[in-house]
Amino acid sequence: MEKARERVILHCDCNGFFASVETLLDPALADVPMVVTGDPESRHGIILAKNERAKKYGIQTAETIWQAKQKCPGLVCVLPHHNMYGKISKRVNAIYLDYTDLVDPFGIDESFLDVTGSLRLFKKSPRELADEIRERVKREIGITISVGVSFCRVFAKLGSDYKKPDATTVIDRTNYKEIAFPLPVSALLFAGRRTTEVLSRMGIQTIGDLAGTERHVVADRLGEAGDTLWRYAAGLDEEPVHSYWDRPAPKSVGNGMTFRRDIAGADEIRAGVMAMADLVAARLREADRKCTVVQVQIKDPNFRTVQRQCTLRRATWLQQDIVAHAMDLIAASVGFGASIRALTVTAAGLVSPGDTEEQLDMFSVADNRNDKQETVEKAMADIRGKHGRASIQLGCYQNPDIGTGKSRKWDEKEP
Repeated sequence: MEKARERVILHCDCNGFFASVETLLDPALADVPMVVTGDPESRHGIILAKNERAKKYGIQTAETIWQAKQKCPGLVCVLPHHNMYGKISKRVNAIYLDYTDLVDPFGIDESFLDVTGSLRLFKKSPRELADEIRERVKREIGITISVGVSFCRVFAKLGSDYKKPDATTVIDRTNYKEIAFPLPVSALLFAGRRTTEVLSRMGIQTIGDLAGTERHVVADRLGEAGDTLWRYAAGLDEEPVHSYWDRPAPKSVGNGMTFRRDIAGADEIRAGVMAMADLVAARLREADRKCTVVQVQIKDPNFRTVQRQCTLRRATWLQQDIVAHAMDLIAASVGFGASIRALTVTAAGLVSPGDTEEQLDMFSVADNRNDKQETVEKAMADIRGKHGRASIQLGCYQNPDIGTGKSRKWDEKEP
């Protein structure tokens, strides 16, 4: 019986992805310290990404623009082009797919690849294959990536982080203790701040410390999460790399925003809700999903948070419907007279459009109105698909207080 082959996993990470794409759009940015930021005029203007020249000044992602300019007065700030980031990400993953269909994106700028079955086909060593992929991305797209090569996902990710930019690091059975064990526990995938603080109080500072601790001791203290981290540290991560074509569908899609100033009143709140619902509706269409639940999360100026949700009578992906339900939830929970600092709109309970059965009434004004709205929103989606999101926008984006704060979006995946 043939012995099972050791897995060969790559973690490919685009270096300073947002900044690299901005440099593709404007090559002159390569010659100056540059950062991609939120709106410099907003109260939450932060650094989203930086190039190598900016890194030399000690500028960190997520610090404020004001802090960064104290370190580098000549810093060049550019606003993000999210539409281009998505396009470049797809082109990068298309290169990965030339080597294996087991490509599992882990965010817009990084992916895991399982190339175990590809090595014989390409007649290359794992390092040689990783180097070839790096060179192709650089030559065909114009950005650089770092690649970690290992026998499991966790150590492959450690490898891509180990040396940047534009490098390949192999962490295999012969050297994983030498490379991984001295690293801090926080370098492990999913090792959050609170978890690492607990481990630190247990005298566990490094990955080697964690691997050398009795498994049950860590599990007793941190539960299932601790047991998982122990397995990661010991190199026992067996999670597979899923096929690019077989990725789980999202079970919710959300978009949140912290506004430049506190907003209040039905008109201002509706403008904020419309901006977020527009993005949520667009991403529902992209995922070919409709929602059966709408959720809102409201944060007031004192950071108190209220969450509410409602179940819909029929599934929808219409921005108009999401706005209406979100406004009803806000009216019923805090009212339109209350000041709102931050707001999140989420579409949940996602279903395939073909899985919903709707009894339509030919005399129903609501059904006819929805048909017209479907035509309008589909036309908008088609235009944006051809010319980018900025080619057509809702009037609410013209409000200087909407869309210029700290924004976040996500797709929550099925487990």
